[in-house]
Amino acid sequence: MSKGKQLRDLMASDGMVLAPGAYDGLTAKLVAQADFSAVYMTGAGTACSLGYPDYGLITMSEMVANAGRMADAVDQPVISDADNGYGNELNTFRTIREFEKAGVAGVHIEDQAFPKRCGHLEDKELISLDDYLAKIRAAADARRDPNFTIIARTDARASLGFEEAVKRCNAALQAGADVAFLEAPQSMDEVAAAPRDINGPCLLNVVRGGKTPEIEFTKAKEMGYRIAIVPGLLFVQAIGACEQVLAAMKAEDKHPAPITEMSPGGAFSRAGAADWDPRREIYREAPSHAAE
Repeated sequence: MSKGKQLRDLMASDGMVLAPGAYDGLTAKLVAQADFSAVYMTGAGTACSLGYPDYGLITMSEMVANAGRMADAVDQPVISDADNGYGNELNTFRTIREFEKAGVAGVHIEDQAFPKRCGHLEDKELISLDDYLAKIRAAADARRDPNFTIIARTDARASLGFEEAVKRCNAALQAGADVAFLEAPQSMDEVAAAPRDINGPCLLNVVRGGKTPEIEFTKAKEMGYRIAIVPGLLFVQAIGACEQVLAAMKAEDKHPAPITEMSPGGAFSRAGAADWDPRREIYREAPSHAAE
């Protein structure tokens, strides 16, 4: 079964697909080990892990490579940020082909102009609706697996208002997108209205400290959302944990008490050591040969 089909089956179930954000193979494995059904590759976290802010500085090839490593690390379907397709509709066509080859289950494509910015920052610039729909049509046509999921994201709420954002979502669904992603609704009323007003499955982006009010996941499911992503869950906490332990080491002049006690073996176990250790024994066993 393809990863796209896995994601489709999860969306068709009674529950809402909850996909915590990961930014590398290890964090993808941690999401899987925590028994979540899907993983989200955060573009912001990917950019930060490479030493850049989420200002549209990461290339398509860098994003695809990271998504591929994450998809290879877990059995769960991976949903990836694909920014604005990295150009026009032709670039978007190739972007979909590359992400699909990398083994991800689906991606979201947005309507920001280049260079794009994090959806919860100010001063975002949009492309025209016609140009956006051309990208969505190209994305839908590019996939070889019909189950590869195209998620149409609009950032129109900030500059054009909620009604225009809904309009763009519905137009994108008509153009071939499978899921609508209205970025950064600004009130609980808007969060609730999106799945009512949009004529298809909806994704909710949960960003702590962003423009959208916090909501319990069960409530989002009751509102009708089919997917919820939590992009900053791990990379923001990783930043805080690293800063905390670095400050402690400087202050204490020694290795500080760890935030979490863990041996090297414990760390390797999170990275899949249990899958690799038996292989060593298998390959070290000498095959038996019948006497000639």
